[in-house]
Amino acid sequence: MLISIFLGTLLLGVVIGLPIAYVLVLVGVALMLHIDFFNPQIVSQNMILGVDNFLLLAIPFFILAGELMNKGGLSKRIIDVALAFFGHLKGGLGYVGIFAALILASLSGSAIADSAALAAILMPMMRKAGYPEGQSVGLLAAGGVIAPIIPPSIAFVVYGAVANVSITKMFLAGVVPGLLMAVSLILAWRLVCGGGDYQVFPRVDSTGRLRALVKGIPALLLPVVIIGGLRAGIFTPTEAAVVACMVAFVVGMFVYGDLDWNGVYGCLSRAALVSASVLFLIGASGVSAWLITTASLPATVIALAQPFIDSPVLLVGFLVLLTLVLGMVLDFTPLMLIMMPIVIPLCQAAGVDLIYFGVVFIMAGALGLLTPPVGNVLNVVAGVSGTRMNKVITGVLPFLTAEVLILVLLVAFPILVTAPLDFFTGASR
Repeated sequence: MLISIFLGTLLLGVVIGLPIAYVLVLVGVALMLHIDFFNPQIVSQNMILGVDNFLLLAIPFFILAGELMNKGGLSKRIIDVALAFFGHLKGGLGYVGIFAALILASLSGSAIADSAALAAILMPMMRKAGYPEGQSVGLLAAGGVIAPIIPPSIAFVVYGAVANVSITKMFLAGVVPGLLMAVSLILAWRLVCGGGDYQVFPRVDSTGRLRALVKGIPALLLPVVIIGGLRAGIFTPTEAAVVACMVAFVVGMFVYGDLDWNGVYGCLSRAALVSASVLFLIGASGVSAWLITTASLPATVIALAQPFIDSPVLLVGFLVLLTLVLGMVLDFTPLMLIMMPIVIPLCQAAGVDLIYFGVVFIMAGALGLLTPPVGNVLNVVAGVSGTRMNKVITGVLPFLTAEVLILVLLVAFPILVTAPLDFFTGASR
């Protein structure tokens, strides 16, 4: 009965078009009424408690850092470096896009922001060079979803706060899976477009490469500073977000000169709006999460999932498949917030490492950004590049398939996540 009320209320809210934050509150209220425990004060208290977490301060700062990086010219310099080194290769602009996606992912943590920046800068070049439009924009979209996996990741901050696990360890656990996603895109691009007779850029000599590298050093060093600082214990994830903001501001304003005070105001405004939206969702999820726990819904789900409890790999595989399917109809952040209060107790009961599960769970949710009908990253790259949606959907399929195969590998071989994490943290299992 509890599961029916939970799913029924959730589906009803989505079908009638309520904002997801309101749907999450509605789910909580429906469970309250079912257990005869309705109290409006509890709703408001849990919304406040849902965001009353110091760790969540990292979210607005990382969002602001991403805005400052794009406006301050850091994104453009990263692409210039990639062009200098890979632009002369066959299919070189695709490799440029993958390299730039990897570096941008380590700066902002936002799939939508990275995808928009890549599409805006690279798609005009790729069209001019004769690359197939669908595959080109599909590659850039698939590159953008590396952002939630490579640190610093906003999704990891949310997961760490809700699951009560170390965000620093979550960041470090995402490094190798993110790199594997990039490698899968390189192989897929080579198979799909690597042999085409496309226009290539002139080979840049060593002097030109050095010049591009020097200009790009402030942007390229930022991921090293953030990850190195976290690894060495110099600062916390929240402090890392503040450092990223300060570096992006100083570099954009005083080194590159692309950022002015009007631009800073625009960055602050956009970051405030996005942060408010994300944090309101998290606050609303606090209501449903508290009621889900109070109504003993996790215990009911654990009882139903008992056949999977004895096999952690099967359980993780089932949850990942469920996340991929739900990702087709739910946006990334609401999907995470709806599922976490239910799947985390399941993983604990089965003895699944919550940090490992967080990586594969967030990767599965991020891939939902590439699947219609919701597919927010698809919508963003289609809008920014002016490409028809049907072309984007068909173009992204080879790259989505490559990233799903990496996800399958991580589910089958958890050591691909846990071994690098132990290496980075100096731990042993």
